[in-house]
Amino acid sequence: MFSKVTEDIYYVGVNDHQIDLFEGQYVVPNGMAYNSYVVMDEKIAVFDTVDAHFTDEWLANMAEVLGDRTPDYLIVQHMEPDHSANIANFAAKYPEAKIVANAMTFNMMKQFFGTDFADRKVMVKDGESLSTGKHTFTFVFAPMVHWPEVMVTYDSTDKVLFSADGFGKFGALDVEEEWACEARRYYIGIVGKYGAMVQKLLAKAAALDIQIICPLHGPVLTENLGYYLDLYNTWSSYGVESEGTVIAYTSVYGHTKAAVELLAQKLTEEGCPKVVVNDLARCDMAEAVEDAFRYGKLVLATTTYNADIFPFMRNFLAEITERGYQNRKVAFVENGTWAPTAAKVMKAAFDKSANITFADTTVTIKSAMNEANKEQIAALAKEMK
Repeated sequence: MFSKVTEDIYYVGVNDHQIDLFEGQYVVPNGMAYNSYVVMDEKIAVFDTVDAHFTDEWLANMAEVLGDRTPDYLIVQHMEPDHSANIANFAAKYPEAKIVANAMTFNMMKQFFGTDFADRKVMVKDGESLSTGKHTFTFVFAPMVHWPEVMVTYDSTDKVLFSADGFGKFGALDVEEEWACEARRYYIGIVGKYGAMVQKLLAKAAALDIQIICPLHGPVLTENLGYYLDLYNTWSSYGVESEGTVIAYTSVYGHTKAAVELLAQKLTEEGCPKVVVNDLARCDMAEAVEDAFRYGKLVLATTTYNADIFPFMRNFLAEITERGYQNRKVAFVENGTWAPTAAKVMKAAFDKSANITFADTTVTIKSAMNEANKEQIAALAKEMK
C-alpha cells in the first residue's frame, strides 16, 4: 500500500513485524517501519529503498504509485542495509534510472554490491541541487548522523526535509504509540554518540523553512515540528529532558536491592519529581540507558564482583559513557562483604566524561544495611532529590 504525503510525494515504505531485535540488539515489540518515498514530477525521484526481506512488497507499492511511468532517479541518503538493500534490485528493474548519491555512498555501494553503478551514477556534493521539474532537491551532508556517508535532502517546493535516520523511531506505522518514548530510545541507542554532529545538522536545518519531515523510520511528521526539533536539540546537546532521579542497580542476594528500595522511598519523601528504578539484570538495557539520558541525576548501586563490579553494571556504564554521557549528577551505592571497591570502579568509568558532578555521599554497605547505612541513604536522598 501507499499513502500521500503531499500532492506529489508518496509514502511507499513497509512495516516489519517479523523482526525481534533491530540491529541485533534492540527489542522492538511493535516492529519497525522502513520508509521510502516517491516524488512524482516531470522526472520521478525515489528516496531510498527498504530492508531485503520486503523487496516484493516495496516494488509493488512503488508500482501502484508509478502506474505506467518509470523512475528517473533513485536518491540514496544512507547505506545501512535496512535502507539500501534493494539498490541492486531497483537498478535491475529500472535500467534507465540514474542513481544519485555522494562519493562515499558510491564507495559503500561497491562494498555491498560489488559495483558502484558507474554507468548511471550522479554524484552530488554538499549543497548541490537536483531539479525534477517543479521540485528542487538540495542535498545537505550529515556525516556521522550516524554513518559517515549520510546526507539529508530538502525539497524547497513542498518544504519537506527527507531526514534519513534523523527523527526516526522504533515501531511499525500500523501500531499507535507515543512518539517520544521510542524515538528517544532509538536516538540514544543509535545516534547518541554523535550529538555534536546532530547539533551541526540542526544548525543547518534552522536556516530552512521545513513544514514536513520524512524520516527513514517512524511516521511522517507534519504538525508541531518545534516539539520534535526541541527534543532533538535537548538529546543531541546532552541536556536534561525531565527532572528526576534514576537508580540503576544490580543485586545478588537482595541486600543491595533493599538499599535501593529504601533510597527510592526516601527520594519520594523528599519530593523528588520522578524516581525511576532499573534492575539492570532484568530490565531492557536500552530503556535503562534511555532513562539515564532523560533525567538529570543518576544513582548507581552494585556489588563488588571479581574485584570489579557486577557484569550488568559494567555493561550499563559502557553503554552510557560510550554515548557521551555528560552534564549529570552521579552518586554511588556499593556493597561488598570483605573488600568493597565498586564505587571506585564505577567512578573511574566517568574519567573521560564531561561535566559530571559526583554526590558528596557515597553509601558503602558491608553485606547488609545497618543503621549507619540507613542514615547515609537518607542523606543521599536529600542530595539527589
